Amino acid sequence: MKLQYIDGERRAGTGAPLTIVEPATGLEITSGTAASAADVGVAVEAAARAFSCWAATTPVERSAALLRWADLVEARADELAAMESRGGGKPIKLATGFDIPGVVDNMRFFASAARQLEGRASAEYSGDHTSSIRREPIGVIGSIAPWNYPLQMAAWKVLPAIAAGNTVVLKPSELTPLTSLVFAELAVEAGIPAGVFNVVTGFGAEAGAALVAHPSVAMVSFTGSTAVGKQVAATAAGAVKRVHLELGGKAPFVVFDDADLDAAARGAVAGALINAGQDCTAATRAYVQRPLFDEFVARAAELMDGVRIGPVDDPATDLGSLISPGHRDRVAAMVDAARAAGAKVVRGGAIPPEFASSGGYYEPTLIVDAQQDSAIVQQEVFGPVLVCLPFDTDDEAIALANDTAYGLAASAWSRDVFRTQRAAREIAAGCVWINDHIPIVSEMPHGGFKASGFGKDMSMYAFDEYTQVKHVMAELTGVAAKPWHELIIGPPTS
Repeated sequence: MKLQYIDGERRAGTGAPLTIVEPATGLEITSGTAASAADVGVAVEAAARAFSCWAATTPVERSAALLRWADLVEARADELAAMESRGGGKPIKLATGFDIPGVVDNMRFFASAARQLEGRASAEYSGDHTSSIRREPIGVIGSIAPWNYPLQMAAWKVLPAIAAGNTVVLKPSELTPLTSLVFAELAVEAGIPAGVFNVVTGFGAEAGAALVAHPSVAMVSFTGSTAVGKQVAATAAGAVKRVHLELGGKAPFVVFDDADLDAAARGAVAGALINAGQDCTAATRAYVQRPLFDEFVARAAELMDGVRIGPVDDPATDLGSLISPGHRDRVAAMVDAARAAGAKVVRGGAIPPEFASSGGYYEPTLIVDAQQDSAIVQQEVFGPVLVCLPFDTDDEAIALANDTAYGLAASAWSRDVFRTQRAAREIAAGCVWINDHIPIVSEMPHGGFKASGFGKDMSMYAFDEYTQVKHVMAELTGVAAKPWHELIIGPPTS
């Protein structure tokens, strides 16, 4: 299969052989060749050629194209969901009910938002000049998307960039590129010119590095691990490129003693197990006030017992495969290390026997008695693992929630509005949910604090990433000699 989409057509890469594998079974889906650094250069050149014309289109033209594009994606929703499920190892009901509808909604939001870019009101701030603000596209955007939500994360990057008049070269994960390729094809079918949206499928060390470093790439948008994000930022800094980073997370889930226990337990288990825990905002650290702790753990364990593990194409399956057996083994090693350090595994903590010989399945896992400074509490597991820890005072809860390098998302559970509002103020995270965990909407921003990165996806705030602000100042009086000139060249001679 041709795994590149450059300048409006599918192309074979000129890099190393690449096989796309189904995580749940280990079976091959397709194969081809990866993008080389030279292929990335061709894609960037195509995007650079397309930029001036696309940037000159009117907002209404871009909006209309995005709406047509959204209709085409929606018409192929079932096909895209099946591709996303098979390629990512996620249950078909998650891909059908969350991933693809979220993409379509995001497309329609940015189609509308393209017509609403605004700056500060024009005014005579100096008295004899009118000042106005222009929001202009930046140029070629190099976007790197992860494998956990392949199409949705690609859409979060591509849509605001294109809506603002930029052109894009997207590098999806080499593990999950197939829906991004179809996404790009549908863009051209919708009337978006060839070269505006290109896809290069390759390995990070070659294709990703070439994209970040290319001199014609004006901005880099990266979603992935904090470790790789630091490398991206360092490379981009050398060329003074703008950078948008959405990195790792270790979301605290704070349950106060007046919370609805069943609602909190259900929220924690659902929030921990979504996409098999391969979600940067997943609930990973449940801090539960001591009077509720034992009952909360018992209820969470009961809920985990009811989670159905199975083939990803079965509509009854709740928990699918991790992205690979190698990643499953990494998750298992972190759980085993926690157990060896004295933590107790209440539920799970093993590979399901029926899936031991194929795929990347791992049981829903509930852990207690871990130490706050342990790896299972501090480091991103990125698997179906929830750690529960008790606290005594509200002050302690806030301190424990903030005791991590990350700051992407958090939640607080209480019937007391003052408690929840304090948590919202004092927990250092880009999103704090109250009495829920995980829901997102296109109208609201997504992005983190601290080691979780900076910049926002979704919402009108995304345009802050993909536009540059220009001040235009027009003189109003027509007078040649300005008072300030006298500071430099003296008063007029006549």
